[in-house]
Amino acid sequence: MRAFFILSILVALYYVLFKSKKFMHMLQQNWYNDGNRYFNWMIDNSKKVFLNFDLLFILFIALYFIKNAYLSIICFVILYILSDKIFENKVKKEQSKKPLVITARIKRLYATMLVLYLLSILPMIICFNENIIDKYYFLIGFMIYINPFVIMCANTINRPIEKMVFNHYKSLAKSKLESMPNLKKIAITGSYGKTSTKNALNDILNVKYNSFATEKSFNTMNGLMISINNKLDKFTDIFVAEMGAFRRGEIKEKCEFIKPQYGILTTIGTAHLESFGSRENIQKAKFELIDSLPTDGIAVLNMDDEYQTSYKIKSDCKKIWVSIKNKKADVYASNIKLSSKGTTFDCTFKDSKKTIKLETRLLGDANVYNILEAAALSYYLGVGLDEIKIGVKRIKTIEHRLELKKYGEINIIDDAYNSNPVGSSMAVDVLGLMSGKKIIVTPGMIELGDKEYEYNMEFGRHIAHVCDEVILIGQEQTKPILDGLKREKYNEKKIHILNDVKLAFPLMRKLANGKTYVLLENDLPDIFNE
Repeated sequence: MRAFFILSILVALYYVLFKSKKFMHMLQQNWYNDGNRYFNWMIDNSKKVFLNFDLLFILFIALYFIKNAYLSIICFVILYILSDKIFENKVKKEQSKKPLVITARIKRLYATMLVLYLLSILPMIICFNENIIDKYYFLIGFMIYINPFVIMCANTINRPIEKMVFNHYKSLAKSKLESMPNLKKIAITGSYGKTSTKNALNDILNVKYNSFATEKSFNTMNGLMISINNKLDKFTDIFVAEMGAFRRGEIKEKCEFIKPQYGILTTIGTAHLESFGSRENIQKAKFELIDSLPTDGIAVLNMDDEYQTSYKIKSDCKKIWVSIKNKKADVYASNIKLSSKGTTFDCTFKDSKKTIKLETRLLGDANVYNILEAAALSYYLGVGLDEIKIGVKRIKTIEHRLELKKYGEINIIDDAYNSNPVGSSMAVDVLGLMSGKKIIVTPGMIELGDKEYEYNMEFGRHIAHVCDEVILIGQEQTKPILDGLKREKYNEKKIHILNDVKLAFPLMRKLANGKTYVLLENDLPDIFNE
């Protein structure tokens, strides 16, 4: 009997391993429960997390009165074979926007989680009594049911180990930077535009120098350490580091680690307002970069951003201001022209009184700001005007950031990576400049705190004046946008509400008429799936 019991447990453990992948994924997307984000996600999605097939473990209470060990084993095995199949089919139907990355940390989490399960099950095996097998199954079923909490517990147990691993790699990265005293270090932060500005700067600098920038959207401390340890080499002249933050003090910590001599602040908006608490906190957090710069350093700032012009900078470094509205700026853009092929504009360097015409395949005013800041710093680092023109032409479009694509005969403007009030408004403006039928697909904006409804409703009002058709993803999530559309008396027959973005693509084809442009604005992480 004990042997059958052990075999039945192996069936359940196989299911646990499969089920855990989903919750490991959510834990990873929620920064490994930093700031209780994973716990809050479970509470916010309690129906999805806890009202599921695993609840059937309570049936083993009934089996207690039947007193048939073989029947209990059969029921237990059938339950978890069925659970596995149902869960597998559910996962196949789900849209995974950013899949689980099987890192060494995730592997350690799996190991700790299995140890917790085995510690619970081993006493049952060692002291096995077939007369209470139904009680064993009830306890095992309960442990499987609370798998999301077991994972959270494993994550807490592993924290000292993860801290040791973190400190080891941080020490390696710090030693590497210290071994390169002639390396010029540039840091870029802001509420949005960080990755685009970083890539633009890197492309321009590489016309003259050997420049290396952190990869993709790696802007956490771990991302910086990975880039430095794995990719930075002795032949690099300039290191460009993107820095993100979700609370005050994070940028300061990264600056103490990198020690940049140059800094670019893109735009201060409302991204991650929920975690910062207020826009003033966001302002102070972003300026931690500029305030950390040395006296002989250079800061590039946006004159059109009131949250930058109103801040009293603590550093005595040189300040370079850029603008597309104010010709008092040190570097400014004029004659901005947009087409389906990209953007052209004149870039004037006030000190030298020189103007150059820049051409880029990137779209919109947001990218003009990004290129202006990149060109301004490059110029002050010795890159010639002709070299800047070459570099700007070379700037590659970034995946999911106002990226032009083709979907059959439909022109896609893919701005799915992220969304914030200013960025989303600019993206709709870009769509508005296109000649043809205009469609937007969006789930709206998130992490905007108590302003979330207001910003999404205003977004809906803006959409109403530009788009011919609106496809909203997520019935609950997009209610504020719908309210904004209705407020502008938008034709409700032109509003289409779906709960899966994959369904939007066949609908696009159906709605397309002649030359059609579709804006994909924001693509919420899996943690926000409805």
